[in-house]
Amino acid sequence: MELLQTTLCYLEQNGCYLMLHRVKKKNDVNHDKWIGVGGKFEPGEDARACALREVYEETGLTMRAPRYRGIVDFYCPPWPAERMHLFTCSDFTGTMTDCDEGTLEWVPKQAVQALPIWPGDKLFFRLLEQDAPFFHLELYYDGDTLVRAVRDGQELPL
Repeated sequence: MELLQTTLCYLEQNGCYLMLHRVKKKNDVNHDKWIGVGGKFEPGEDARACALREVYEETGLTMRAPRYRGIVDFYCPPWPAERMHLFTCSDFTGTMTDCDEGTLEWVPKQAVQALPIWPGDKLFFRLLEQDAPFFHLELYYDGDTLVRAVRDGQELPL
């Protein structure tokens, strides 16, 4: 099965993550959710190049030292299966601009779990918080409900 290749990046500053509240796009699977910034690979891009481009396009900021944290595979019929390459970055430059996909906001890390985020995102936020080594998550959804999660080949309790 071919997976749609995407990136997601969480910029970090002063104990906060830069979050995108997805409220501007029509027919958006992420509508009204809070996520990081990122998007689909363009032809010829690798994960790092895509993350650099998407962060710049959506925020106006240029990452200097993105940290590749893990791979997250999403399965949520009827949407196409997706392989998301997850990055964090605390070293960036530029002036933040408005995003046409939603509202950008610096959110304290401890407040993120209380936002309307995908249930599987809570799993990888915990891994980021624990500074876990590079990981591979497989997340299986039925609508908005997480029905199965696997980390590095091991089933996780839900």
